Amino acid sequence: MFRFAFGLAALLLAFTAGGASAQTMSYAEAGALIAKSCGPSIERFCAKDNLGTGEVRNCLMSHQDQVPQQCFDDYAAARASIAKRIAAQSDAYSVCSASAREFCAGIQPGDANLLTCLQTASKVVRPACKQTLTDAGWWN
Repeated sequence: MFRFAFGLAALLLAFTAGGASAQTMSYAEAGALIAKSCGPSIERFCAKDNLGTGEVRNCLMSHQDQVPQQCFDDYAAARASIAKRIAAQSDAYSVCSASAREFCAGIQPGDANLLTCLQTASKVVRPACKQTLTDAGWWN
């Protein structure tokens, strides 16, 4: 089952590389969501297909009339959430640089203490920075 869930996460990652204000999903959460709604269909129709290459998604699409719509809806939601998380991780430094300069002077970029400093100053950190860090999966 671990291989199956890990493979689903790899499948999701493969499609995310090609393509909401709530916290985004982790890869594990996305894989679990897809496993829950798509797992039975993958096991039934696509068990011999290679995970992470697009074969499973193509297989599910070829059996679209027999695969629950929830599978496709959850796949789209997971893909969008992971894409948002990746974008937030890329944008975090630029979005939070003003807050970092203002509240965390002396901490160098790349220093793991910067996130801790921003979290400590959470009451005054700019809302856009908080949201970006939340979307990146780095702020709870």
